[in-house]
Amino acid sequence: MIETKIRKVGNSAVMTLTGEMLAMLDAKAGDSLFVVRGDDGSLRIMAHDPSVAEALAAAELVMDENRDLLAALA
Repeated sequence: MIETKIRKVGNSAVMTLTGEMLAMLDAKAGDSLFVVRGDDGSLRIMAHDPSVAEALAAAELVMDENRDLLAALA
């Protein structure tokens, strides 16, 4: 586990990713990252992956089209 701090920059809160974290993500400055919330409330940070982006976009479309149904099932 790696600890990092959240700091205020303007009107935003920023979490700094250390070199070690970037290496674990196989990412570099300027890359896109995805943050996904788990069922347990945890957050997962993933490096940009076009197949993940495509799957997330498709899932959002399905959820938007079936919003009422999904709300009824929840």
